[in-house]
Amino acid sequence: MKKFNFRKVLDGLTASSPGSGSSSGSNSSGGAGTGSLHPGGTAGVLREEIQETLTSEYFHICKTVRHGFPYQPTALAFDPVQKTLAIGTRSGAIRILGRPGVDCYCQHESGAAVLQLQFLINEGALVSASSDDTLHLWNLRQKRPAILHSLKFNRERITYCHLPFQSKWLYVGTERGNTHIVNIESFVLSGYVIMWNKAIELSTKTHPGPVVHLSDSPRDEGKLLIGYENGTVVFWDLKSKRAELRVYYDEAIHSIDWHHEGKQFMCSHSDGSLTLWNLKSPSRPFQTTIPHGKSQREGRKSESCKPILKVEYKTCRNSEPFIIFSGGLSYDKACRRPSLTIMHGKAITVLEMDHPIVEFLTLCETPYPNEFQEPYAVVVLLEKDLIVVDLTQSNFPIFENPYPMDIHESPVTCTAYFADCPPDLILVLYSIGVKHKKQGYSNKEWPISGGAWNLGTQTYPEIIITGHADGSIKFWDASAITLQMLYKLKTSKVFEKQKVGEGKQTCEIVEEDPYAIQMIYWCPESRIFCVSGVSAYVIIYKFSRHEITTEIVSLEVRLQYDVEDIITPEPETSPPFPDLSSQLPSSRSLSGSTNTVASEGVTKDSIPCLNVKTRPVRMPPGYQAELVIQLVWVDGEPPQQITSLAVSSAYGIVAFGNCNGLAVVDFIQKTVLLSMGTIDLYKSSDLYQRQPRSPRKNKQFIAGLTELNDSPVPLELERCKSPTSESRENSYNRSRSSSISSIDKDSKEAITALYFMESFARKNDSTISPCLFVGTSLGMVLIISLNLPSAEEQRFTEPVMVLPSGTFLSLKGAVLTFSCMDRTGGLMQPPYEVWKDPNNIEENEKSWRRKLVMNCPSPSQEIGDHQYTIVCSEKQAKVFSLPSQTCLYVHNITETSFILQADVVVMCNSACLACFCANGHIMIMSLPSLRPMLDVNYLPLTDMRIARTFCFTNEGQALYLVSPTEIQRLTYSQEMCDNLQDMLGDLFTPIETPEAQNRGFLKGLFGGSGQTFDREELFGEASAGKASRSLAQHIPGPGGIEGMKGAAGGVMGELTRARIALDERGQRLGELEEKTAGMMTSAEAFSKHAHELMLKYKDKKWYQF
Repeated sequence: MKKFNFRKVLDGLTASSPGSGSSSGSNSSGGAGTGSLHPGGTAGVLREEIQETLTSEYFHICKTVRHGFPYQPTALAFDPVQKTLAIGTRSGAIRILGRPGVDCYCQHESGAAVLQLQFLINEGALVSASSDDTLHLWNLRQKRPAILHSLKFNRERITYCHLPFQSKWLYVGTERGNTHIVNIESFVLSGYVIMWNKAIELSTKTHPGPVVHLSDSPRDEGKLLIGYENGTVVFWDLKSKRAELRVYYDEAIHSIDWHHEGKQFMCSHSDGSLTLWNLKSPSRPFQTTIPHGKSQREGRKSESCKPILKVEYKTCRNSEPFIIFSGGLSYDKACRRPSLTIMHGKAITVLEMDHPIVEFLTLCETPYPNEFQEPYAVVVLLEKDLIVVDLTQSNFPIFENPYPMDIHESPVTCTAYFADCPPDLILVLYSIGVKHKKQGYSNKEWPISGGAWNLGTQTYPEIIITGHADGSIKFWDASAITLQMLYKLKTSKVFEKQKVGEGKQTCEIVEEDPYAIQMIYWCPESRIFCVSGVSAYVIIYKFSRHEITTEIVSLEVRLQYDVEDIITPEPETSPPFPDLSSQLPSSRSLSGSTNTVASEGVTKDSIPCLNVKTRPVRMPPGYQAELVIQLVWVDGEPPQQITSLAVSSAYGIVAFGNCNGLAVVDFIQKTVLLSMGTIDLYKSSDLYQRQPRSPRKNKQFIAGLTELNDSPVPLELERCKSPTSESRENSYNRSRSSSISSIDKDSKEAITALYFMESFARKNDSTISPCLFVGTSLGMVLIISLNLPSAEEQRFTEPVMVLPSGTFLSLKGAVLTFSCMDRTGGLMQPPYEVWKDPNNIEENEKSWRRKLVMNCPSPSQEIGDHQYTIVCSEKQAKVFSLPSQTCLYVHNITETSFILQADVVVMCNSACLACFCANGHIMIMSLPSLRPMLDVNYLPLTDMRIARTFCFTNEGQALYLVSPTEIQRLTYSQEMCDNLQDMLGDLFTPIETPEAQNRGFLKGLFGGSGQTFDREELFGEASAGKASRSLAQHIPGPGGIEGMKGAAGGVMGELTRARIALDERGQRLGELEEKTAGMMTSAEAFSKHAHELMLKYKDKKWYQF
């Protein structure tokens, strides 16, 4: 050890072997959480020149917005005045949606499933009922909703809730069959209770079951309709506290809905029937139908069908009423998909859905239940989608959904996030993608249009890319915390479709989804796009505005890892570099080959997993396949998954690696430049002793990519699941490299990171040159020298030389990422080629030369180091100065866990290192000194999906897949946290409640007693008394404090809202006073005329009339 320490001190002062650089790096020490400076070379000079501007005050973590479809939805509600929609989920989450840009996520702390949601219509509040038998009142008059009150039921389970329009009394039905009443303002129980044994007849011996429906009569607010599960319906008089009438049916009830006149109501039952009841003759149904039942002979009962889970009965002024229900299909159609049935007059329309129906709501023109409803749309909440059906057109088209509800159309397998990318990219991608949009949508505007949203101060463009299990790629516009799909690319189109019984070699590698995307690499400036798939392939795409028809060029690469050859090296027998003259552009015919499916007992060799199309293929405008590279079987073993990928548009080279080795391909000349086992890269300088591997008994399977659920899931949702993924998910404390590639078992060293850069390939080089940095799972960094033709015109013909430079650096743990800084501390971007349409003939004729942006460090006459190289592994980060290869700083990030994701990002025009650790910590370090700026235990790793999809980007942004259907975005920028309130949408906007239709004086006088019904007098403490304290417990919510924190504009915003609310209330009181005065005047006039009429005919006999 003394020898190495002595070398470390002398490093940079005397010339030494390349191994000294690695000795210096491997023996450098620094305590956890500290950075240390290493002497040598010109390190001191470099350090003094850089003034780091970032401090801890620049950083703060908070969640910004959640995109996608709410995972496992359970409940739905709609405010017909505010026109906002609320969706509850099984995990206790609530998503509130309005116009595009108005999208809010809030969460119950208990995590209990949401059973039901009820808006306080046009009041800016929402009531949620949870499976833990708790009611919550949410304040929506702030951008981040908060709970104002909670009420926990202790002895009874909540089954149904109903809040009448413009009422502050909430009816709550329970599993025991009782009905309780809650004051919304104080959130306490009223002493008024409707007990089940008083609601049913005394002669009934059986319990009616849970309450499944509650609603007040449209005709008379003093009458409450109570539906019980066993088929009993009670019409309860709230004033007299007795049942006015009872209805019995021999089939269980699932839902009930009123006719707007309040004289009839409709029930849906478990046998697929609909019953229409008239209050004047409650002994039997006025009408009974089984809409999807087979017609029987006269006298026979219709065939029963599946239960109708919900029915809505909506009337129209100028047409027949709409009867809309879910379920009710015949049992003999077992394979039929879930459906929504719309009955309008004699027409019956069945809308088949792709997923089971969770809930649906009919959107109507009026919030008043006693008016013609005039339905115009139906919101259908499915298990994995949200659709809205237009009822105003006879063919019932659906509306085009402006929300990104189809992120999970195919399971997401990987993500990439780009902030502050070239501004023209979004418009370019959208103009291409809009041509492929589906047609046939309704021409009406999206009906969920509530709230208000402004762009805010954030203006830089952002793009999110998601890779999916079916091989598709989606580009999303993520600017200004919104999400809109721009363009979709299907990578599977370059391969032949596998017929039934074929593709046997693929099935032996992955169980499902052979096209699943594993890694994404995108250069926004050059528009070069590259993906690697689970079936060991790499596809390089170039962007073009023009359609072409061409053959797809493919190459096959053989990567083999054989330790025995290294122990007794014989370079003549297995040259690592292929003969460049033999590597000609070709389109290989893979389909129909005799080697494609090897017969039993024959060793598979040189067989790719998928067959590339050999015929000319039409490629529409957008991303077009330039080259397909496939790894092949070697001596009966399948190709291993690709663990790293990098592309350089300036060099025209793509590099990728796996646990066997490294491959470098020239995609301009379509040739393989390097195909070498990892151990070969070291030549004779192998620092690790490796044992000869034993022959494999079982094939290695690709790790699972697309698990959909966190908990036990149905079989059809398990995608690409494999035996190795099970152990990976259950052992977070192990090294990521060992869990992926089984290095501890097979002594393999995987390529885990690749990086192209203009740098110094060897120690004490005087000039920079094209380099490829290679990081391995054993913490080694190797620099590959790239020798490109000097003249640009020779780049298309002369070969590119790729040679290991012999430079090695070392860290603890698998290498994750690289980056470079110049001597002034500015982040150096890799060189790139300026985009030029490859299919634009006119442009190419004018200039065939490529325009390159090299981003080289500024030339200097001083002798010394000119570049920093930042290397981060899953355990530590190091900063080296080049070309002396001195380790300037080292920071031991974690000892007990490991880093999952690390990126060098730019914030406030300064570079920093962002890390996400498996123990949930998010850490930010300054560069180049590696001073800790932020360390927050923020996101516990509960699922490998988070590790697979977490990514950082510039400007303090990050994201991850929080559920199989949702993307969660967060920020680690203090500035964005401060401005977040201005960027979020308003859920509530002051809107005047529409006036009720004029019913006429006589209709109001004789149409029912609802106008004179006083709930306060009936349910208040003075008349009803107090409820039992043991029945429910009131829990004050943090809504008041959160409201003050979350109010846009601070206290002035709250005062403004209060003033607006007071103005609204005063206006309503004034209108009510005017209406009351008018009614009194009419009543006095009526009384006067009646008195005069009585006096006129008082003394006349009957025969005088």
